[in-house]
Amino acid sequence: MLLAPMAASADDDKAVLTVKVEHIARRGGNLRLALYGDKSFSDDDAQPIADRVVPATPPVQSVTFEGVPPGSYAIKMFQDANRNEKFDTNWLGLPSERYGFSNNAKPDWMHLSPPGFEAAKIDLKPGANWTEIWLH
Repeated sequence: MLLAPMAASADDDKAVLTVKVEHIARRGGNLRLALYGDKSFSDDDAQPIADRVVPATPPVQSVTFEGVPPGSYAIKMFQDANRNEKFDTNWLGLPSERYGFSNNAKPDWMHLSPPGFEAAKIDLKPGANWTEIWLH
């Protein structure tokens, strides 16, 4: 009996990204992760290329994005402890929930804004990819 070679599927050209999230608070809630391209990363109203919402399991948890086209992306995420689907801040506008960015990029505190795309950029290749994010 002869076996024909298996045809490559469209998913063989896609990336799988596993994100290891560290320093998750015991308050629970959900982890909300969003994957953005260069043009949409700095736009607070832009739709992400992909997003994941999963129950938070402290202190470390992995979250996977599947079927992502290879390319350059950046992640914004936060721990939505009260599950209100919003990133909460205090009366001064400072974060009251834990947050993080790919490459553990730091916010621009001088302008109270997220880091730029280049600081948070990760390059995904076809197949398995991984990154880590430390929540602040």
